[in-house]
Amino acid sequence: MNLLDHPPSTWGEILEKRGHPAYRGRQVAHWVYQRLTTDPRKMSNIPPGVRDLLSSGTLSLDLPTVLSTAQSLDGTVKMALRLQDGPVIESVLIPRKGQWTLCLSTQAGCGIGCRFCRTASMGLTRNLSTAEILSQWLLAARFVETLPPGESHIDHIVFMGMGEPLANLEALIPAIRSLTHPDGAGLSPRRITVSTSGLVPRIDTLGEANTGVRLAISLCAPDDALRREIMPVGRIYSIEEILAACRRFPLRNRDRITFEYVLLAGVNDSPLQARQLGRLLAPFRSKVNLIPFNPFPGSPYHRPTDSSVAAFQEVLAGFHITATVRKSMGPDVLAACGQLARESQDHTPVLTGERAP
Repeated sequence: MNLLDHPPSTWGEILEKRGHPAYRGRQVAHWVYQRLTTDPRKMSNIPPGVRDLLSSGTLSLDLPTVLSTAQSLDGTVKMALRLQDGPVIESVLIPRKGQWTLCLSTQAGCGIGCRFCRTASMGLTRNLSTAEILSQWLLAARFVETLPPGESHIDHIVFMGMGEPLANLEALIPAIRSLTHPDGAGLSPRRITVSTSGLVPRIDTLGEANTGVRLAISLCAPDDALRREIMPVGRIYSIEEILAACRRFPLRNRDRITFEYVLLAGVNDSPLQARQLGRLLAPFRSKVNLIPFNPFPGSPYHRPTDSSVAAFQEVLAGFHITATVRKSMGPDVLAACGQLARESQDHTPVLTGERAP
């Protein structure tokens, strides 16, 4: 049993069932989440009996193996991690004014099949466990802890790495609860964003879970015909169904839903399409994150010109929609949005997110 698969609030009960005082659970959680230590031998205030239990395999704090850490010219860091059964996943640290945003993966590969995303070429290997999701945070936090003072804090988390987060809600929601628990990482849920391609029933489930996280929708087209072409999930859920789920999603005061829009030259970046998008989103408490396509080997798409991006943004401003352009971070190490992938993995190219019966 990997303790990271369980909320830190339950670690005391887990230890108590094995003959140790419940308060030891909170002490172990402090070592893991605050001191970033998973080696029981270093837990100096933990008695030998508990340390032996954590070393025996009955309970564990096992982490993936760090295969590589690649740093981009712009400071972005991509970490490749090998899971215990062999698949390799990637997570990305993005520098931001002395702080870091961490982009986490929720699956090994992805079965959604978005045409503009390199991860789609892998197909889906499997879902990650809660422990494997949290391990990415822990290993990234260890990395930034080695940096100079003032640069060693992860203050935002985005679930925008490999995989469709809502296809793995069973592991995602417990991971969010551990990241936001006072005995866990202690992050504010408002500093966590979950991005989805639009799995409508699972948007509702995430909202009903009351995690308090922010929601981002990868929309990428203003009409269903084009969306079905570039995002096969559009064959299952229409844009109107996705927007209806967004209306149901609980928002705190001043919170807005983010609509992500990958701009593909000559495909979805015309002023007409910007106007269509503006009419769709004008009624929402929302903002639009424009993402100029990040090329990768074998892709049929091209990055739009800066002038076409600016023109698209200007049209949305005419609808009083706040639209920002995401700066590409880490393209030289294939760490930018849509570029994550690992080769030579067993996978199943399957669309996940079937319509609920």
